[in-house]
Amino acid sequence: MTRLPLTNKPSGHWPFSAWPPSFVLRHLAFVICLLLPAATVLADSNQIVLEQIQTMPAGGGYATTLKAHAGLASSVQARETVAIDPTRAMPGYCSGATYLVFLKTLEALQNRGEVPIPPATWQALIPRLRPDGKDTLPDGESVWGRWNANGPGTARLFYELGLGRNFTGFSEAKPGDFLKIFRTDAVGRKETGHSVIFLGTETVDGVEQVRFWSSNHPDGFGEKSVPREKIARAIFSRLEHPEKIHSWKKLPFRDGYLARLLKTESSFAEARKMSGLP
Repeated sequence: MTRLPLTNKPSGHWPFSAWPPSFVLRHLAFVICLLLPAATVLADSNQIVLEQIQTMPAGGGYATTLKAHAGLASSVQARETVAIDPTRAMPGYCSGATYLVFLKTLEALQNRGEVPIPPATWQALIPRLRPDGKDTLPDGESVWGRWNANGPGTARLFYELGLGRNFTGFSEAKPGDFLKIFRTDAVGRKETGHSVIFLGTETVDGVEQVRFWSSNHPDGFGEKSVPREKIARAIFSRLEHPEKIHSWKKLPFRDGYLARLLKTESSFAEARKMSGLP
């Protein structure tokens, strides 16, 4: 039996230098094993997003009608477990498409045993219609209403819940990042935006193109490329801490900033600030 020399310090602890190498290696390996699951989730989230895109149907058409809203709402069923059927959300629209991939990513992480999600949380994540059934939830209300809002809806949700970091530089982007495209400098009532999942950049005939997946007009679910110069502003959101989805309970039911963007103008500077960016 190996005896460790005692220290004369009042604490009675053994000095690190006196620990046998085998003891140090065993305990270091134990600590690494404890940390690996969290690191794996952080490293793999973008890849899981991309995997979920591959499971999505193609086409279906693009629409923002009540039928499209109702189809999206019916595509997510949550009881003891969650069932997501994107074919019900056809025709669809951009924010609904990216939200379904977000939910499917959470489902995949749950199925892998990495992020347990209780039924109450799945219930809170359903992209519901309004109680009167005449429209989807108003912008800024609940989780879905935040994601679907004008302005930096997804980025605002990521910032509020701590789901991951937001940024604006294409040089930092990775395939699988969520992305809000602003086609002009307008933010709010007059904006023309697009909620997509970034797939990369490419050069075609000397023109830099941004490639992404979403529900695109007019075909619906699928990939598309647009010239980089056609994008006036962009906010990326990277899913780094999916386990923070449990913090939805701390959200005010209504986000006043996002709610007012339906009727008022804002600025990209304010959008940055409300997304936690300097």
